[in-house]
Amino acid sequence: MHTIRYAFALTSTRVLRHTARSSSSSSSSSSSCCCSSSSSLLQPAAAQSLVAGHASTRCLHLARHAPLHACSVEARAFSLPPAAQSAARRLGHCPSRTMASLAAHHAHRHKVTVIGSGNWGSTIAKIVAENTTAHPDVFEPEVQMWVYEEEVSLAADSPHYDPAVGDAKQKLTAVINKYHENVKYLPGIRLPANVVANPDLIDAAKNSTILVFNLPHQFIDNICKQLRGHIVPYARAISCIKGVHVSDDGVSLFSEWIGDGLGIYCGALSGANIANEIAAEKWCATTIAYDPPPVDASRNPTPRTQSPAHAQPKVDLSITPVVATATDDHDEALVHKDARGRKSKVKLTPVPLDFPPLDHRTFKSLFRRPYFHVRMVSDVAGTSLGGALKNIVALAAGFVVGKGWGDNAKSEICRLGMVEMIKFGKAFFGQTVDTATFTVESAGMADLVTSCSSGRNFRCAKMAVERGVTVEEIERTELNGQMLQGTSTAKEVNSFLKTRGLEHEYPLFTAVIGVLEGRHSVDEIPDLVAEEEDWDANVNGGLLR
Repeated sequence: MHTIRYAFALTSTRVLRHTARSSSSSSSSSSSCCCSSSSSLLQPAAAQSLVAGHASTRCLHLARHAPLHACSVEARAFSLPPAAQSAARRLGHCPSRTMASLAAHHAHRHKVTVIGSGNWGSTIAKIVAENTTAHPDVFEPEVQMWVYEEEVSLAADSPHYDPAVGDAKQKLTAVINKYHENVKYLPGIRLPANVVANPDLIDAAKNSTILVFNLPHQFIDNICKQLRGHIVPYARAISCIKGVHVSDDGVSLFSEWIGDGLGIYCGALSGANIANEIAAEKWCATTIAYDPPPVDASRNPTPRTQSPAHAQPKVDLSITPVVATATDDHDEALVHKDARGRKSKVKLTPVPLDFPPLDHRTFKSLFRRPYFHVRMVSDVAGTSLGGALKNIVALAAGFVVGKGWGDNAKSEICRLGMVEMIKFGKAFFGQTVDTATFTVESAGMADLVTSCSSGRNFRCAKMAVERGVTVEEIERTELNGQMLQGTSTAKEVNSFLKTRGLEHEYPLFTAVIGVLEGRHSVDEIPDLVAEEEDWDANVNGGLLR
């Protein structure tokens, strides 16, 4: 018996150190099991005795990567080698049922908080809340939405008008929670009942493992200062805040601001996403960039990342699952890299193994709806840059359309703009930027097309040329004191490039700032972009690949 115990312990330890790459529901269901129901679960004490104190941790690791998910509700069994199965049965355990049982349940589910309740924030809260209800095995249904408290009055023609209250001021949070509608920022759209508007930022984020940021970037620093020390240390975040910060010192991502400010990892969501259209459930797609930190062990191949069509269970002995602690920074495999591929200054706390893994599949299940499709990538920098640089290109598109040069000219502007967007990303973020993020994803090509067709930067630039006035004049007379993102981004990027003597390498970006500052006319744009470097050399030289 001691020999059998040792053989099973040794074999189990070896197998549990490797992640099953795929599993077969058909083979699991057809195989017979000699265990009684009372012995089908591997009790903690038994697990420790069987694998010398390591099995429980490894089992939990496999359990957190089990294919029980919104997209795969059936728990599939992990297969042990025949010798281990035989030994286990003689000890009164069924390995396949044990793993299926562990996979079938996580002790905790993820709580989600949306920070921000404007037009886009309320839309995202709607999407998320629909999905937390749809996937109760992964998420807690209730979604907290932090609201900057304001007072509103309901007009007499509002469907929520109460004669007893009249036009008296009411707290926005109370109105949202009573009528399930953000009457100020997303009127006419019903929010799910499980969206709870909360004016208390700390209370809204309490115990949340997923934080979704959706507010003007100017408030990121203050919000993070308030939250610091009041969130769970293993929380993860997604930034829905478009753009990047560019100064003469460098380029920084808003996701980095959040991650550094809170000591957590933060991904980014961006794409051709007009909030009102999405809230009305008009179909579109988005890009979510999330590069799972090594300490979370989510990047290892597991059954969650394999197609259910793969029927034959396999174990890849070349992959060792990472079960990490915050003190494992001596191991290069656990080093978290920033958006430039450098070792991050943030010391991450691993997501506990009794939570569902925070990987691409989990985030896709949190955001994807029939009307809001999601593509997952790992390129956070490229996804963020696309949402910023496309505004410069949109101004140029507005200039040429305002001149009456037609769609051919606008298309060429888009092509040149795409080349410079990719080049900028590659030059300042290196190989962490994937060209496909710009050419294939919604955060790149799709967002550029939308911005150069109906975006505010495009419309205002076009209007300026048609009226024979400056874009600054249009901003002052048409935008009620707001500024276009394109004008500020164009100035920041130009100053950044000028500091490095690189203006000539970005002829379109440089032409746009020249027009904005009155140094060039729109008529000069064709010559300005044609006089610069050979674009074919960029492509053939590999810079844009």
